[in-house]
Amino acid sequence: MIVVIQCTDRVGLVAKISGLMAAENLNIVAMHEHVDKGENMFFMRLEVTDQPDADLLEQKLLQLLPEGAIVRVNPNPEKKAIVLVTKEYHCLADILVRNHFKTLGASVQCVIGNYTNLEDICKRFDVPFYHVAFENSKEEAENNLLNIISQYDYDYIVLAKFMRVLSPGFVSRFPNRLINIHHSFLPAFAGANPYRQAYERGVKLIGATAHFVTDELDEGPIIAQQIISADHSFTAPDMMKAGKEIETAVLAKALRMVFDDRVFICKNKTVVLE
Repeated sequence: MIVVIQCTDRVGLVAKISGLMAAENLNIVAMHEHVDKGENMFFMRLEVTDQPDADLLEQKLLQLLPEGAIVRVNPNPEKKAIVLVTKEYHCLADILVRNHFKTLGASVQCVIGNYTNLEDICKRFDVPFYHVAFENSKEEAENNLLNIISQYDYDYIVLAKFMRVLSPGFVSRFPNRLINIHHSFLPAFAGANPYRQAYERGVKLIGATAHFVTDELDEGPIIAQQIISADHSFTAPDMMKAGKEIETAVLAKALRMVFDDRVFICKNKTVVLE
């Protein structure tokens, strides 16, 4: 069982929490904690044995912790995810393979694409695919997205190379539940065509960033990043080809951390307890 805690820091928190676990006869098999001194915030992730009454344990922890604490007791760690795509297959293919072999940490409920290019691969993995065109009315398209999403139980929505900017109204419905992979080392080269921007700037490193989606384009809390070297011989297409490999790796790492309850959001930053 997983227990995650986020609260104001104060002396003795670790002792109080571990004491409660002992009193409840719960053995702690893994513990990770971090204190953000600047924000005076405490973060903890516990793995404990047995399956106690989750609601009761959560209430006891809230009584023990400072006011305003966030506590989640999660007896079933496997999450459910919906995936949004456009035409590029590399991130979706990796997700579907991991989902098929049950190594994703979540089960994919469905895939929604604004083109039909990736419908076939979803059929091959027996995952429902829906087509929602964005060519005409963005408002109508987003309403269609919401109608499909409402049919499923889910924890997160993954934008696996979904190349459309979602409206603030849509994003606001899913706070801290939308995860995007962006093909640059943010905050550099935000927005469209980052590989072209990187090529024109003559950069020597290119990267990818997985982040939570907010109203500000490509400005949400960063979960994971990675870079690779580039040199003067790289064309913009070369950069794009090389970048696809790290996009896949970075998104996979970010999803693994999020699905495993290792990511905490504090203002516009994350704390990742690996």
